[in-house]
Amino acid sequence: MTAAHDPALKARLMRRATYASVLVVLLLVAAKLAAWLQTESVALLASLVDSLLDGVASAINLLAVRHALTPADDEHRFGHGKAEALAGLGQGALVAGSALYLFITGIQHLVTPQPIGSSPAGIAVMVLSILLTGGLILYQRHIVRQTGSLAIAADRLHYVGDLATNLTVILALLLASQPDYVWVDAAAALVVAAIIVKSAIDIVRGALDNLMDRELADADRERVLAVVRRHEKARALHDLRTRQAGTQVFIQFHLELDPEISLREAHRISDEIEAELLTLFPGAGIIIHQDPAGHDAPEAPYVTAPGETPPEQAPPGRPPG
Repeated sequence: MTAAHDPALKARLMRRATYASVLVVLLLVAAKLAAWLQTESVALLASLVDSLLDGVASAINLLAVRHALTPADDEHRFGHGKAEALAGLGQGALVAGSALYLFITGIQHLVTPQPIGSSPAGIAVMVLSILLTGGLILYQRHIVRQTGSLAIAADRLHYVGDLATNLTVILALLLASQPDYVWVDAAAALVVAAIIVKSAIDIVRGALDNLMDRELADADRERVLAVVRRHEKARALHDLRTRQAGTQVFIQFHLELDPEISLREAHRISDEIEAELLTLFPGAGIIIHQDPAGHDAPEAPYVTAPGETPPEQAPPGRPPG
């Protein structure tokens, strides 16, 4: 059984991912701090600041994931999944703040370059950082594929950016030890800051989409439409609405059926469609409202997917498209 079909397994995997992230970042902060004290490299300082904020973000993730996995209760009937998106916004703010600090520091050192100390220790620490970060990214990618966690995906995005950051810092340490290339250290800090800004934008965009109940991707909505089209008793559907809160997907729509069938039969058809949708979106919250086909014009316009036939052109007895 996959994590998508087992809530307990999903929760366990998400918690493990947050613990792994916190452990790795603590190791990196300690190693980079020691190396920076020895070299006083501003590029290494940039990487250290980045790791410090990664640590704060990972700690926020740990708390957010624990809260997001709390079952629905009387006051939160749709669960607590949006705690993950709130954590994403917090991460974005922290990352943006660190980028601003690094921009200021980098420009100062670019205007007045300062020589750095012995670089072998710094290079060794950055190589260690690449190995640990790479391993964490691979593990987080596995967890995201298994769970679809927004918080873990946002955390992974930090560390993907860190790989480019670490390579940039290694290059800076190699060159900045030469008198003619001292400026490279500050330039590398500015590159790191730019990478961090890009990560912050991506994190905030994903969190806002979740908090603002953005519709699922067109491909996912098309999968919903395809399920209804395949059912021989379904006449049409309209007012399809989708959203996601953390790892929880919500789907609702009006299903048009033969007006002469019994309520029991209408319920059976809806259950069959819901069961098939749950195979595509495990654990989704699905609401299907049955309407008698042709009884009333839908209050909301029909929802179309890319390439879908408008309802007035749909063949008789088939859902639009």
